[in-house]
Amino acid sequence: MLDQFSRTQLLLGREAMERLYRARVAVFGVGGVGGYTVEALARSGVGQLDLIDDDKVCLTNLNRQILATRSTVGKYKVDVAEQRILDINPKAVVRTYKTFYTPQTAEQFDFSQYDYVVDAIDTVTGKLELVEQAQKAGVPIISCMGAGNKLDAAAFEVADISKTSVCPLARVMRKELGKRGIKHLKVVYSKESPMTPIEDDSISCRNHCVCPPGAARNCTQRRQIPGSTAFVPAVAGLIVAGEVVKDLAAAR
Repeated sequence: MLDQFSRTQLLLGREAMERLYRARVAVFGVGGVGGYTVEALARSGVGQLDLIDDDKVCLTNLNRQILATRSTVGKYKVDVAEQRILDINPKAVVRTYKTFYTPQTAEQFDFSQYDYVVDAIDTVTGKLELVEQAQKAGVPIISCMGAGNKLDAAAFEVADISKTSVCPLARVMRKELGKRGIKHLKVVYSKESPMTPIEDDSISCRNHCVCPPGAARNCTQRRQIPGSTAFVPAVAGLIVAGEVVKDLAAAR
């Protein structure tokens, strides 16, 4: 029967689409990278999506985050994402968690429920905890490395963490995972060397923070305010989604 996923079925086939429909994917972080991942997973027919992020849409997100528009500023990102998903696929099951994922909040999540985990968060401690929990549960996970301070959207690659180079975040993750006895992790990373953002106090979030009132964290707490573009995080997020769909569609 013709539906919104028919064009995808022409490439993947009915059985693969049924596997996607039955799949439950957890996306940790629905910002610049994770927002595009969620969008593509929803449009690919993934039937269940768990969205984990405690952040609200900020004015400065409009340059790169698919969930960010003037009308969504100040709203929780997971709530905006849920509405988008249900507009695309009313039959989807969406679970939202306004949670900042850390080792301290990890116990809120039962990873054995998931068919796939997406790591699109920023903090190293959170990313390491995600990898450990997913591997303990035997659940596939893909982790996105740094997308900030970069301009070359064509520099992204999919690789095992052991094969990465250049990316500072991947280097830290590789070292810390090694300490934990974890040698392998599928990642999306860029070989582009990160740029140093221009120092301009007139547009610095450090001095003119516009985060929504009540935000748990704001830009003044960051050591560095990263620069960003509309296309680099988007490409990273779409690559992540493509890997998830490919792996789920092929699973038996």
